[in-house]
Amino acid sequence: MRRWDRPRLAGSVSSWLLERSSSCSCVRRLRSLGSKCSESSFSPDRLGLRILPSRSLLGRPRCISSRAERGPMARRRGPRGPDRRHQRRPSPLLPSVAPREPRRWRRASLVAETTGRKQPADLVPCGPRALARGLQLPAAPRPAAPRLRLARQDAAMAAAAVAAPEVLRECGCKGIRTCLICERQRGGDPPWQHPPQKTHRFIYYSDTGWAVGAEESDFEGWAFPFPGVTVIEDFVTREEEAEMVQLMDREPWKPSQSGRRKQDYGPKVNFRKQKLKTAGFRGLPSFSREVVRRMGLYPILEDFRPVEQCNLDYCPERGSAIDPHLDDAWLWGERLVSLNLLSPTVLSMSREAPGSLLLCLAPSGFPEALVEGVMAPSRSVLCQEVEVAVPLPCRSLLVLTGAARHQWKHAIHRRHIQARRVCATFRELSAEFCPGGKQQELGQELLQISLSFQGRPM
Repeated sequence: MRRWDRPRLAGSVSSWLLERSSSCSCVRRLRSLGSKCSESSFSPDRLGLRILPSRSLLGRPRCISSRAERGPMARRRGPRGPDRRHQRRPSPLLPSVAPREPRRWRRASLVAETTGRKQPADLVPCGPRALARGLQLPAAPRPAAPRLRLARQDAAMAAAAVAAPEVLRECGCKGIRTCLICERQRGGDPPWQHPPQKTHRFIYYSDTGWAVGAEESDFEGWAFPFPGVTVIEDFVTREEEAEMVQLMDREPWKPSQSGRRKQDYGPKVNFRKQKLKTAGFRGLPSFSREVVRRMGLYPILEDFRPVEQCNLDYCPERGSAIDPHLDDAWLWGERLVSLNLLSPTVLSMSREAPGSLLLCLAPSGFPEALVEGVMAPSRSVLCQEVEVAVPLPCRSLLVLTGAARHQWKHAIHRRHIQARRVCATFRELSAEFCPGGKQQELGQELLQISLSFQGRPM
């Protein structure tokens, strides 16, 4: 450019700046200096201005003053890229983690990490230098710190499950049956109502076979005969009791209904379809051989040959109980035998059939006087309002037959379990599986397996 053309160029540049952007800071400087400087001395170089060829978003040229004009404290701008504020210092305790990327770079990497789909090219972050060179920057990898935190949380949850008390994992309740374990987990009272207690309570006396009204009740001193219940006290010794329970505890206990645990030695039975399978059944346990032999010494159990043994474990910490029920009569026979171990309890018997029970006034000197003669009945009570309590001492043997087996339901309430109680219930075959019945061959096979005394819990 020739020297004499410079004033003309400077004048044209100044007028163009005044027309295009009247609010620019550099224009305000030109106005203030326009009256003092001649047009020949007016030039951007002397004023410390630089005119860039690129345009802003509004179509105006960017006028950037020099660093000397901005001041010595102005921060020098560098190339665009990750800010140092987002970078983390390496920790000696944690593995090396990739530096945290700026917020404008996270969109494509997070979406690709969560959905697994490849994003279009317009969402992948690219730097200005890469665009100028025609290169595309790869998406920054997701930091490994969140995954490390999730791994620690999973490890903490697993450790808490292992450290949980074993009793919390022993609930086997189904349907409307509950125990203390599931009631605590659900919180509050169960949504259903437990069956109300019977209005009138009678106590069974095994030496007389009569049920007598409890003290301080409306039927105190009144009694009625209650056949079909036999209690044999001290059936086993203390040493035999301890040995039997020790042998039971060597085998695994399975969670059962209402806070109980059980061990089954018998065939797999479907009572609804009336089908059974002998696969896996090897007989009663070996320690029951002496128990079954001793049962035959009593007249009521002279020909008793059990084909099934069910061990039940009751514990007050679990709220163990058993609801009123009648045992099945298709497979199991006339007599139900149960051996009570470790602690005494009470067997509660009730009857839902309509009708009334005739009561007799118990004479003075009961129960001895009641054996000699029976007085004429003079009072009655509804069967549905009566509950008969049968005390079961420790190491006693209970036998249910007749009406007590088929008409009166038996149960053990939660309040009658004060300590650990273990019972072994023995059942015999019904007439259908005995000689002369429809399935006598299957019954004979079950007897041979059960009396081999080589069983393990099913």
